[in-house]
Amino acid sequence: MKLNCVVIDDSTLQRIVITKLVNNHPNLKLVGDFSNPLEAKNCFSSNSIDLILLDIEMPVINGFDFIDSLKVKPQIIFITAKAEHALRAFDYDATDYLLKPVLQDRFYSAIKRALDFSQLKKESFEEEGDHIFIKSNLKKLKIFIRKIKWIEAYGDYVKVVTEEDSHLVLSTMKSFEKDLPAEKFIRVHKSYIINIEKVERFNSKFAEIGPTKIPLSRNKKEDLIKALYID
Repeated sequence: MKLNCVVIDDSTLQRIVITKLVNNHPNLKLVGDFSNPLEAKNCFSSNSIDLILLDIEMPVINGFDFIDSLKVKPQIIFITAKAEHALRAFDYDATDYLLKPVLQDRFYSAIKRALDFSQLKKESFEEEGDHIFIKSNLKKLKIFIRKIKWIEAYGDYVKVVTEEDSHLVLSTMKSFEKDLPAEKFIRVHKSYIINIEKVERFNSKFAEIGPTKIPLSRNKKEDLIKALYID
């Protein structure tokens, strides 16, 4: 397995160091290296990127804002000179967080984590179908799309309710919605996204999933009808 990589760092010296490490690794393919995220955007639109090796503090746009701007988020390994960003990096579900100067052994350890995670995703998809990964209670969990009933806003978190359980994920509704297939899920209220296939009944005010009544925003009933292919 090879991961397609992009290196983004405003320091020329650091880019040289990291790209050399990438080129010397048998399981990495360097697609491009860039001095700022804006230069990298065209690369993302024309290539399939598996992993970003990303500096945080850069002019024009920082690493966190760049990740927020991506519709499809590959794995991320942050590489920075400052340790105080580590907690926020965890919120971004980073695969790893490396401090400069980056040593080869530490770099290889981070890449192994990225490779292991990619292999897990590949095997899971081949064996059991569509799913997403979420981070809840400091653990990565595989959640099958078909088992999600609804997603609910819960303060700074979203609550993912499945057929078996529920999980709190540090995310916004808007961000989480991007990870769901649009043909299977619909946002029916500012605080609720529902799995269309789980809807049993609905009226002008509620969609019912089992015994739970999910509120419908005033302008969402027509959207739900179209999604359910009801004339």
